[in-house]
Amino acid sequence: MQLVEFNQASPKDAISFLKHCVQIPSWSTAIAAKRPYASIEAVMQSAKQQAETWAWEEIKAALDNHPRIGEKKAQAELSEIEKNFSNREQTSIKPNEETQLALLKGNIAYEKKYGYIFLIKAFGLNSEEVLQALEYRLANDPDMEKRIVHNQLAEIALLRLSQELHA
Repeated sequence: MQLVEFNQASPKDAISFLKHCVQIPSWSTAIAAKRPYASIEAVMQSAKQQAETWAWEEIKAALDNHPRIGEKKAQAELSEIEKNFSNREQTSIKPNEETQLALLKGNIAYEKKYGYIFLIKAFGLNSEEVLQALEYRLANDPDMEKRIVHNQLAEIALLRLSQELHA
């Protein structure tokens, strides 16, 4: 979407556009309410600031709409735009059978320990790098992991917004 289109879109359409980046309604609503923006940089700065305000309950709800790493299907139904984002972000994750099994076991262990899916900004990472991060993060205490997940989700949302908003 062009910046001028975003600035002129109805509140409903602007919020709909933003929700494809991350399923956190307060984020989409706050960014849309501050329109018009003078530049893409201003939108991105606002988006980053809003992401810092996310409560854990909002993050947890958004995780419920995310596919597991290495999977193409989310727990909840994604829009076509969100499916495309997920597919692009996980394009380098083409695990062999051994890595696929390790990712599955790691995902299960992670979900058992923390109570939510393992989330990582996978864009540009290969299967082995993701698996290494998963194994490393399994050693984190719950509070540390929540902070990491918050940061990773914000990075994903900002990446998606930067890919979809044009001057």
